[in-house]
Amino acid sequence: MSELQISEYQSPALKANSFAEKAGKKTGKRSPLRADLLASINDGAAYGGMVGVGETYLPAFVLAVGLGEVAAGLVTTVPVIAGGAMQLVSPLAIKKLGSHKRWVVCCAGVQALSFLPLILAAVNGYISGVAVMLIAAVYWASGLATGPAWNTWIGTIVPPPIRARFFAVRTRTSQLCVFAGFMFAGLSLQYATRYGMEVITFAMLFSVAVICRVVSVWQLSVQSEPTPLPANMRHIPFMKIWPVLRQGAGGRLLVYLVMVQAAVQMSGPYFVPYMFKKLEMNYGQFAFFLSLAFLAKVIALPFWGKAVKRLGAWRLLWIGGIGITPIGAAWIVSQDFVWIAVLHVASGVAWAAYELAFFLLFFESIKEEERTSLLTFYNLMNTVALVAGALIGGLLLYCMQASMLGYLWLFGLSSAFRGIALLFLWRVPSMQVESSGIGVRTISVRPGTASVDAPVLPSLPDQLHD
Repeated sequence: MSELQISEYQSPALKANSFAEKAGKKTGKRSPLRADLLASINDGAAYGGMVGVGETYLPAFVLAVGLGEVAAGLVTTVPVIAGGAMQLVSPLAIKKLGSHKRWVVCCAGVQALSFLPLILAAVNGYISGVAVMLIAAVYWASGLATGPAWNTWIGTIVPPPIRARFFAVRTRTSQLCVFAGFMFAGLSLQYATRYGMEVITFAMLFSVAVICRVVSVWQLSVQSEPTPLPANMRHIPFMKIWPVLRQGAGGRLLVYLVMVQAAVQMSGPYFVPYMFKKLEMNYGQFAFFLSLAFLAKVIALPFWGKAVKRLGAWRLLWIGGIGITPIGAAWIVSQDFVWIAVLHVASGVAWAAYELAFFLLFFESIKEEERTSLLTFYNLMNTVALVAGALIGGLLLYCMQASMLGYLWLFGLSSAFRGIALLFLWRVPSMQVESSGIGVRTISVRPGTASVDAPVLPSLPDQLHD
């Protein structure tokens, strides 16, 4: 690399620092704004580390302690219902605390603490199925509860003129940390397995996850809160939310998104046990394939961000919806690792289009004063669909004794129901979304805690938050 190339290269961290400094100058609020932006980027980076090294490998930990393939699939889905229920009390809790920031910091702190019993379990080499489900419920409930509140809060911090570039920088930084986290964890487990230290290594990984989330909490706590509660904030009663959505195209879009979630989660949670138990992958191979899907999504997002300006978000949703439909059934074709690698790349590209499109169509059309209430309702419905799909898939797998044939049936049925869901997308009218400045800023790519085909998307605002 030449001296000129070296001088032009900047790591994500340096770019973030440079961007924050320039943003402060642009808005005339150099010191306070720069501190807030850097703290938010650091929060996203630390959160990404926690997801990569901790959350991603929770199903693998369940397998390692001998709880079985069905339990490994359900641990990242069924407990999520607690997150949906927790979000119902979020608007009331925020109003009681008088601050979105306080609620986010408290919930993030609880999420950090949820790893402690997992560390003890890894040290002891045992944990019951009920215990791990309860711990996972606390993790998801505390994590998902931050979503709507954080979105409202960050909107009061980041000035509109720099919002697009800021979220692009923050997202790329967070993505890098997620990637580094799950690669580090995968290689560590692969090495530890050679010496019979697989389970105890999870204690180390979960400890790193705790540290990452504590750093995230610290960075959240040092950010300012210009407007603790927006003056025009509306709390829409639960029974009145659906009529509000039904007035426009948002209600029909919501139905489609929920149908897709149920369809993909029939098979999604069971890809990790399938890869470990049926394909007999080791941790190194698992991390490699996971990285393919992750990197494919990261690379595809800027492309789709440009394409959406020409095609529109509605057409991009059709592209993504059609693209994700055959992915599940494609796993039936072959168990060859080359074919699986191709599927991971195709999955990442298709899901990048789908996630970007639905975010633009749904999230950006919600009024700020109604955002917390409507996103809470959306997340609840999405969570119910996620759990319902996982339970149906788990029941089928259980009845077929977790056989290879059972997995293949799951993959095929998941694709079939994704195709049926397209009928609901047909009912969604074409919508125009302002595309200036859009791109990867709206999606925070996760490697998929339960599926390399269908990354767990229990919460739309979670894609923008950590």
